[in-house]
Amino acid sequence: MPSEMHHASADIIHQARAILTSEAQSLLDAVPRIDETFASTLRLLLETRGRAILTGMGKPGYIAHKIAATLASTGTPAFYLHPAEAAHGDLGMVTAADVILILSNSGETPEVLAMLPVLKRIGLPIVALCGNPDSTLAAHSDIFLNAGVARESCPLNLAPTNSTTLSLAIGDAIAVVLMRLRGFKKEHFALYHPGGALGKRLLTTVGDLMKSGESCCAVDQSASILEALFAMTSCKSGAVSVINGKRELIGIVTDGDIRRYVMYNNLFLNNGVTEVMTTAPHWVYQDELIDTALRKMESHSPSPVAVLPVLNRARQVTGLLNLTDLLKQGVI
Repeated sequence: MPSEMHHASADIIHQARAILTSEAQSLLDAVPRIDETFASTLRLLLETRGRAILTGMGKPGYIAHKIAATLASTGTPAFYLHPAEAAHGDLGMVTAADVILILSNSGETPEVLAMLPVLKRIGLPIVALCGNPDSTLAAHSDIFLNAGVARESCPLNLAPTNSTTLSLAIGDAIAVVLMRLRGFKKEHFALYHPGGALGKRLLTTVGDLMKSGESCCAVDQSASILEALFAMTSCKSGAVSVINGKRELIGIVTDGDIRRYVMYNNLFLNNGVTEVMTTAPHWVYQDELIDTALRKMESHSPSPVAVLPVLNRARQVTGLLNLTDLLKQGVI
């Protein structure tokens, strides 16, 4: 029995690898077909005053839905139009200023073909992402993008597998090239993804997440080590900034600094905090983005740090930024 199970597992692994190889080969076979028709599609999408409309029925419809979502989140206004619903009123969302990309492996899907006369009457450009250059869809499209595959990975050569993978990859190529042509940057990406970690990093300021309050997680340079420990405990920071009489930053001390100095130098808690502080620490302005603060933490030499003093533009300490708080807020 163990031997049979071993051979069964080996056969499963072999088949799965063969399927991945087959789908990968379909992508490689399509590379030489990326030509002027692809460039024309990109120029069309780049210059359109309207939106990119993606449509398809069945499995290609799911791929069209995903491509629309990718385009919309990367700077190209787009939405998915269900072909069956289109025939019952949703074609009213389509305008002559739009561009429509129709996905159909056969190019003969009835629900898709039923839209063509109305689309022609509206007058918007039609791009077919299709596996059959001799199809009705290809013949009535302004641009034909060849998404044909030699065969599907399905043993019956029926279930869309290689063809949907290729359509998805072509859609990704369209979206990514458009991003570059538009000069789409991570700041733009964050604008469309405010709920994600990247959005929070690029839309949230240090002042929004820093520890502040009456003490601003800071102690005067005349404070003792014990007073610094009390301040750390009070603001739950594990560190405090050390300031002068003008509230200017002169150093930072962490609980780790204190533990190490007590262990190796026999310092007492009533000694001055300046004996254990790190001078000229890295810091960040309170109106800077969290992304900037994280880069400063990561680039600190000789090793990254987990806290940064926060200053206003008058160079006065206003708080402390703690990596643990950023983790709790889902920023990283």
